Amino acid sequence: MKNIAVQKGLSHVAAYLKNAGYRVFEFDTSQKNHGDFFDGFDAVVLTGLDDDVTGIQNTRVNVPFIEASGMTPEEIKDAIERKLQ
Repeated sequence: MKNIAVQKGLSHVAAYLKNAGYRVFEFDTSQKNHGDFFDGFDAVVLTGLDDDVTGIQNTRVNVPFIEASGMTPEEIKDAIERKLQ
């Protein structure tokens, strides 16, 4: 089972991914400041990449980030699956 981090406020996405068989963990933007926060996740779904909501512009992270703005839950799930192939 894949572990997906979903930013709080995207509860409709979290519910959809749970129903699709993913293990989903919601996070808020204060948690992103912990250097190892994203370790253990297979993908991260969030909004606001342009605002550097991840706080990791100077850090290498091997986890795919999905920018959810303007996407349906189905499109987000498809993007996750493409990145995890």
